[in-house]
Amino acid sequence: MSGMDIDEANAWFRGHFPNFDKSMKLESMGSGKAVIRYFAAGGLLRPEGTVAGPTMMLIADTAVFAAILSADRDATGTVTSNLNISFLKPPPPKDLLADAELLSLGTRLIVGEVRIHTDGDDQPVAHAMVTYARR
Repeated sequence: MSGMDIDEANAWFRGHFPNFDKSMKLESMGSGKAVIRYFAAGGLLRPEGTVAGPTMMLIADTAVFAAILSADRDATGTVTSNLNISFLKPPPPKDLLADAELLSLGTRLIVGEVRIHTDGDDQPVAHAMVTYARR
């Protein structure tokens, strides 16, 4: 089982999600880990000027999927089966970084952990556990 490198994964995301580059960037990946940058200037802000919760769910899910691809290039058919997120504090309207790491890469289920923080501040604004099911 081998994983994709960052160039292959970026091409895969662009090919399947045409607007990927407008809102996110895969910053790094490898060995069951990945970091996604979400561009806050891309929108999806709450009226109070903070990044919306569903947006943080999106980047957490995407970061775990990128971590999966870094470990297993054949896992493109996996699907999210559970996503549990805790919002720790409202992030300011700055770029967010979602730092994902796989905890288990099983034959049926894959589990990853994500810490989301504002660019320039290592204190997490959200924490997520995401489970994917292989099909």
